[in-house]
Amino acid sequence: MRNRLAEQILFLKVKNKDKEAFGKFYDLYISRIYRFIFFKVNSVSDAQDLTSEVFLKLWQYIRDGKKIENLNAFIYMIARNSVIDFYRQRSRRDEKEELIEENNPPRIIDERNDLASQQAISSEVSAMLKGLENLKDEYKEVIVLRYLDELSITEISDVLNKSKGSVRVLIHRALNVLKQTVGHE
Repeated sequence: MRNRLAEQILFLKVKNKDKEAFGKFYDLYISRIYRFIFFKVNSVSDAQDLTSEVFLKLWQYIRDGKKIENLNAFIYMIARNSVIDFYRQRSRRDEKEELIEENNPPRIIDERNDLASQQAISSEVSAMLKGLENLKDEYKEVIVLRYLDELSITEISDVLNKSKGSVRVLIHRALNVLKQTVGHE
């Protein structure tokens, strides 16, 4: 279990533009944010790029002196919004490529089958991907936030911009669907 007091002290130092504290925060959160993004994009290189962008955006936000209520929830909001932007840009890029190459469909590379990608993914992530792949995105997201990243209901409600009650219901439904999915394998 995480030491909440130590994290709160670290958060305060980060909010006060302490570069060393930001480095510690980065070390503490890099794998969590990477995993969160990877579950959404299923590409090692895209997840690495987006993760780097998330921490850069966070540092710029802090450097500009903008107010952050909950740093833990805020970094997940940045990550979530970065993934949304990624898919928007990819959709626009795909539309442009289709216009240019009407007779040549874009080649889709499934990096999950790439041996190097398989080695990069921890056994914990592989097991979760198998269990979660049949869930809809909303359910995957709350399960990852709650049980892998150990965010509180309040933090998840901040990230998803939903009420606490809605988050509780969403988690309950997601777990029920996951149990049914795992039970049928």
